[in-house]
Amino acid sequence: MPLNLPNLLTWLRILAIPIFVGIFYLPSGWLTLEQKNLVATIIFAGAAITDWLDGFLARALNQMSAFGAFLDPVADKLMVAAALIVLVYLDRLGAPIALVIIGREIAVSALREWMAKIGQSKSVAVSFLGKVKTTAQMIAIPLLLYHDDLIEGFNAHEVGTWLIYVAAVLTLWSMIYYLKVAIPKAAHIDQ
Repeated sequence: MPLNLPNLLTWLRILAIPIFVGIFYLPSGWLTLEQKNLVATIIFAGAAITDWLDGFLARALNQMSAFGAFLDPVADKLMVAAALIVLVYLDRLGAPIALVIIGREIAVSALREWMAKIGQSKSVAVSFLGKVKTTAQMIAIPLLLYHDDLIEGFNAHEVGTWLIYVAAVLTLWSMIYYLKVAIPKAAHIDQ
């Protein structure tokens, strides 16, 4: 396991998860709900920025590694799953939406692993549709975490709810896309 700056940023994202979740379990005398919302939003946004930054640095510093390529998406999925579970706990997101998004992430990860084993990993590389889904999700989650109006007339919760629904639809659409691409290749290999 190479210890370099990109991998260190990825590890920091993973280590931030219990802090992020723990914010909402602090006694109300320590932080108000509004303060908890703000701190959790900042932590999540920081994690999202380091997700972009670790990939950028890995390429710019030529520090790409197989371990980093494995750990980065795991860190992303763990942070998103933790955020979705917190949002369900706070009653800001319905459990079915969280299950769709988390279930898709597990299914597509398993599909990618299987396709890699049969030498077809490029057929399930991240698509443009997947990137749009991730963008909608990464904007929606902080808005739902923040929950309050950002400015007068901009209801963060309402906008976040619409974006998470868009992300859920794109989640299903991208999973179907990946399956349609992968299944014929896998069936061809098995023959």
